[in-house]
Amino acid sequence: MQIYRIKMVILFVTLLISSNSFSQKILIPMDLKQTDHLKAYGVAYWTLEQGVNVEWLLNYRGGSFLMDYDSGLERQCRIRGVSYAKISGSKAAQIYATIEENNMDVVLMEKAPVVAVYQSPRETKWDDAVVLALEYAEIPYEKLWDKEVLAGELDKYDWLHLHHEDFTGQYGKFYRSYRNAPWYIETVKMNETLATELGFKKVSRMKLAVAKVIKDYVLKGGFLFSMCSGTDTIDIALAAAKTDICDVVFDGDPIEADYQNRLDFSLSMAFQNFNLITDPMVYEFSDIDIPPSNTPLLRREESDYFTLFDFSAKYDPVPTMLTQCHVSVVKGFMGQTTGFKKRFIKKPVVIMAESEGTEQAKYLHGNLGRGTFTFYGGHDPEDYRHYVGDPKTQLSLHQNSPGYRLILNNILFPAAKKKKRKT
Repeated sequence: MQIYRIKMVILFVTLLISSNSFSQKILIPMDLKQTDHLKAYGVAYWTLEQGVNVEWLLNYRGGSFLMDYDSGLERQCRIRGVSYAKISGSKAAQIYATIEENNMDVVLMEKAPVVAVYQSPRETKWDDAVVLALEYAEIPYEKLWDKEVLAGELDKYDWLHLHHEDFTGQYGKFYRSYRNAPWYIETVKMNETLATELGFKKVSRMKLAVAKVIKDYVLKGGFLFSMCSGTDTIDIALAAAKTDICDVVFDGDPIEADYQNRLDFSLSMAFQNFNLITDPMVYEFSDIDIPPSNTPLLRREESDYFTLFDFSAKYDPVPTMLTQCHVSVVKGFMGQTTGFKKRFIKKPVVIMAESEGTEQAKYLHGNLGRGTFTFYGGHDPEDYRHYVGDPKTQLSLHQNSPGYRLILNNILFPAAKKKKRKT
């Protein structure tokens, strides 16, 4: 099989070089020569929207994009300030040959994914890095919330992002600092009203029902992406389906005395064997998080970095896609959930980035049924400590952000045509 494959590649390259009629291509480089990495993802998405295929060149110049030449595509690159090059058929053939000979691969993207963001209908006091990335890259998305999820509307979407969210019914554990703030009071009232409207006695029961539907969405083939507290709270809610972990200040009755022993980790997606932190005065959900968000001084911005793992593009194309970047070491950033203790990560889950020399995993990917989930620790890749009420990050000042690139890898991921694993 390998000899046959090599012969076919040689034949293909020979035909490309010898053909004077082979069409020109546009190469969008994603290495250090790219002027705006984030907008480049938007150009790739726009191309897919036009019904034109895009080739994702894994590990080639930072994960570049290659597509057939079109004047409209060239215009989009110019308008959006994205670096590109028109290349000949012979140059494209040389690129394919380089890819074949190295730890690189070509992944074909055929259809623009339909994107949804699970986000509160009322304006929150914090922004969301994924929404900022989508809007800056000019990738369209739709918002939905508990009512839409429970009505079955997730089936319309290929890819779902969980906005900074708490699926445990504890309102983000903001009780200690913000319980008297008007926005917190309004949030509680809105959720309680909606829970009653939808037939739930408690907000925690409503959020659990939503979490179950989201998990089922993944099982049926959906692509789930989450950051910050959306990563661990959905697993905590699922594991706590048979008990009450909300204190009286959240739902009017006390926590069940044996809540920890009643956790069922077979129901969670990524994490297991963790211990809950139920004190409403502590800004933390469990011991999954590293470091605990309630002790931020443990981190030092100038020395906080995480390393992306180097995967085999030909044998492990999925984690390779999700880690495409122009650097291998990325500056860290905090969040309510900053990172994940490795000992609580289920064995089938792939760790894609870690803080070297520590127990912290930063970036995870797993398969569940026919779908996948990807969890990324931290809140905003370009704002080390992003507090409630802080202004939005202006991505026009961070056009080449490695941390934001990881987000946008996930948005294009569902467009990739699935390939049979090489043997």
